[in-house]
Amino acid sequence: MNILSLILIGIGLSIDSLAASITTGACCKRIKTKHIFKVAVFMAVFQGVMPYVGWLIGSSFKSAIEDYDHWIAFFLLFLIGFKLIYEGITETEENCSSFNPSNNLLLIGMAIATSIDALVVGIGFGIIEINIYLAMVIIGVLTFMFSTSGVVIGRKIGNKINVGIDVFGGVVLIGLGVKILLSHIYNL
Repeated sequence: MNILSLILIGIGLSIDSLAASITTGACCKRIKTKHIFKVAVFMAVFQGVMPYVGWLIGSSFKSAIEDYDHWIAFFLLFLIGFKLIYEGITETEENCSSFNPSNNLLLIGMAIATSIDALVVGIGFGIIEINIYLAMVIIGVLTFMFSTSGVVIGRKIGNKINVGIDVFGGVVLIGLGVKILLSHIYNL
């Protein structure tokens, strides 16, 4: 898998963190700079580490599924992409009254919730040829950048920008799944 594909996967995976960060900024109009970076660090660490955990799982049974690994990668990326599109279309307004970016437990919960997709993608990484450490860095850095930007954007313009962002991320992940499938079937 080339760097461009990893960047696109990183962007797709960062979309959940971006949406959560925009919501954080919208909910906490007086958020301090240290909180912006705290949110971004929590999101980036979890988003960067979860693919490694998934990679360990996927690598452990790679030889058993080598003949159809491209179908598994396609299926996983398709499901995650579909989930993002569905959430983007059906999302309702968030309840902001209880959100506090100083609460580590809340940030951990939010980071885990937005990085489950990265765990699943990591399982796919474990069954295809990939430099997992490069993938972790790219995903973590992109998530940090998206999350930092998201909190700032959310603070300035609120929830208006959230519309369509999940749909975009879903389309990117489905497109990558199709690319993996076609490149394996047609040896592209």
